[in-house]
Amino acid sequence: MQADDPSPYRIVGPDLPVSPVVLSVPHAGRTYPAELRAALNVPPARLLPLEDRLVDMLALAARGDESAIVATRPRAWIDLNRAEWERDPQVEADASRQSLPRTSAKLRAGLGLVPRRSSGVDHIWNRRFTRAEIDERIAHDHRPYHAALAALLRAARSRFGIVILLDIHSMPRLAGAAPPSVVLGDRFGKSASDRFVAAAQGAVIRSGMTVEINTPYAGGHILDTHGAPERGIHAIQIEIDRSRYLDADGAELGAGATRTIAMLRRIVTSVCDEAIPGSAAAE
Repeated sequence: MQADDPSPYRIVGPDLPVSPVVLSVPHAGRTYPAELRAALNVPPARLLPLEDRLVDMLALAARGDESAIVATRPRAWIDLNRAEWERDPQVEADASRQSLPRTSAKLRAGLGLVPRRSSGVDHIWNRRFTRAEIDERIAHDHRPYHAALAALLRAARSRFGIVILLDIHSMPRLAGAAPPSVVLGDRFGKSASDRFVAAAQGAVIRSGMTVEINTPYAGGHILDTHGAPERGIHAIQIEIDRSRYLDADGAELGAGATRTIAMLRRIVTSVCDEAIPGSAAAE
């Protein structure tokens, strides 16, 4: 598999951050290795709903001089926003013989470390993987991404005394008469100070979009792992309604992409200015 793409992520911008804001895009990978395609029970196109489709293009267009880390392989291969223990016995042949320490709602729903379902498809794989195969994905893809992200956060905090991680995702249009365009998650106050969430919320509103906090997405493993407000590391998950920036087919960027990019940029500058007053004016 490594021959397809030896790098599970790419870092855009300086390895030593020049901004207290760091961007993470863990679910927009589109490099589908041959080993994955060979194990599919469905056409590869049925995996697209698992992607945060093209949200990396938005994040990189909104990026100024901030450092960003972007996953290259798809969420179907391994989900970087799930913990290593979220291993599904219906996906991993050996997991049923392990003493699984706990479970989670996402795991029970088939969206564990290696997902077993996509929209409208209950079983995307034609076989179960061995423990060794899942361990290799953890070692080659999952841990390196988190190690690289942690290094960026440490470097930014060392330079500025504080760092704000913006973990950028997309979501399907939510139900209801007036669903939010954006959902901000901070693990119900555990991963970021209220002042940074308020700054991000205000930026969305000033962009003419609607926003909810923690409902229905409060953030996942990335916020749990890296958010530590007591140590000056603040982490906020950003979920963006895909219909706001994709075309009618949900395949390519649409007319709303420019406005969505501007909204993301406004979030970045707002939380940066909250961390270091006057920094936005300096831009």
